[in-house]
Amino acid sequence: MNITLRPATATDVPDIVAMLADDHLGATRENPAELAPYLAAFARIDADPSQHLLVAEQDGRTVGTLQLAVLYGLSRQGSARALIEAVRVRSDLRGGGIGGEVVRLAVEEARRLGCVLVQLTSDRSRADAHRFYERLGFQPTHVGYKLAL
Repeated sequence: MNITLRPATATDVPDIVAMLADDHLGATRENPAELAPYLAAFARIDADPSQHLLVAEQDGRTVGTLQLAVLYGLSRQGSARALIEAVRVRSDLRGGGIGGEVVRLAVEEARRLGCVLVQLTSDRSRADAHRFYERLGFQPTHVGYKLAL
């Protein structure tokens, strides 16, 4: 599979937002018609060296995206860990192995950045995603909590 992962640019934002909106959760919380808040968020992400908004390409077209954040802490003897967030593959291409390759490449990037652990969360309602991550070797070792502000 010929997938490449590269840093996103501002011109990628419409495609990324379209992928974020193209599922049952994103359809209720994303607005691809109004890009201004997404472009402002992109500028903040792009300015932070610990944040990596990545785009997956295949044959010159955008097929997926994810965000990789490097978190520095004192635990694990001061090790860095990576957080994978907002993994998406274009809906018309799901099920063909692209997602697995995108996550594999992100894990390689985390390793290259010196991380000793990769973690992610997945909404409780995404049973298919849970199976997907477990097939990739991720283990459901923790319970996650969120507090809306």
